[in-house]
Amino acid sequence: MLNNFLNTAFLSNTVEDYLIAIATFLVALLVIRIVKSVVVGRIKKWSRHTATDLDDRLIRIIEQPTLLLLSVGAFYIGVGNLSLHPVLQQSFDVVCVAVGTVLVIQLLGSLVEYGARLYLLKRGEDPAMEQTINAVVPAVKVIVWAIGLVFLLDNLGFDISAVVAGLGIGGIAIALAAQGVLGDLFSYVSILFDRPFELGDFIVVGDLVGTVEHIGLKTTRLRSLTGEELVIANTDITASRIQNYKRMARRRIAFNLGVTYETTAVQMKQIPGIIQEIVENVDSVTFDRAHFSSYGDFSLNYEVVYYVETNDYEIYMDAKQLIYLAIKEAFEARSIEFAYPTQTLYIDGVAVEDSPKGSANGRQFSISQTDNN
Repeated sequence: MLNNFLNTAFLSNTVEDYLIAIATFLVALLVIRIVKSVVVGRIKKWSRHTATDLDDRLIRIIEQPTLLLLSVGAFYIGVGNLSLHPVLQQSFDVVCVAVGTVLVIQLLGSLVEYGARLYLLKRGEDPAMEQTINAVVPAVKVIVWAIGLVFLLDNLGFDISAVVAGLGIGGIAIALAAQGVLGDLFSYVSILFDRPFELGDFIVVGDLVGTVEHIGLKTTRLRSLTGEELVIANTDITASRIQNYKRMARRRIAFNLGVTYETTAVQMKQIPGIIQEIVENVDSVTFDRAHFSSYGDFSLNYEVVYYVETNDYEIYMDAKQLIYLAIKEAFEARSIEFAYPTQTLYIDGVAVEDSPKGSANGRQFSISQTDNN
């Protein structure tokens, strides 16, 4: 009677075939459960003793879709031993392939996001990078889903060559229609990976100056010194020379000053030491050199170089002001005069000095007797 029962046919399969399919499925589920309890359990136990929770997140991401995928595989193997009607068999294959593909796509999408978040964590707190990842991750997921759907259609027997060709033609048409937008998008990717500047950096792009407030897919926005917002296309930024003052460790300042030809040699020798002492007494400033550099048309010229050990513009201007005022005071105390454009004309033994200051018409004349001999 048992043999007769086991050999009883139902929908082209015997009871024995159904029992074998059920047993296969249950055994496979049991194996999956053992693997989950032993292998995954030990991995979780190990991850709890690590310093970070990154591995715990990775396990949570992989665990559920992987177990579901193995369960679908077990169900497919169990039912695969049965003889089904062609329509039912085809429907069963479609459902299993579709479910398996969706699970794999979800797993890949989660891994992509996990990798992006891990990269962001290693870089530290970076608002610009976080904004970029929030914009790029969904786009990558869309690409993964598109590839997965094409794979699914191919496995279901559809002719995807026409679909791929259509996508190619459509992509070319979209690229031609939106080449400006795509150019800005690729420039954004270049800014993202090359990192010439970040949020909060003070930069100069061509003739535009400002602090970076936003880095978008198409444009970058600066806040100018006068307060207005500057919106610049990313392609214009990547095609321009960029000066990033935020990353300047120190600022080099070189300036020239001139004294009159009436300055004595003793005073000229004292000037470099006077300037060095003044510069060295200013905070956040490093003296480099001060030299008598040239004889000018109306002045004896000195070249001075020093460094401000910060990129803060206000500190730089304060130091510059202190140095200039101190030089003025030191020169006045020693009767050293700054030179200004002066011409001396000799007319029949009389020297006429033409100076661009003082008189109502902008000129002051002083006459001194000269020796014709």
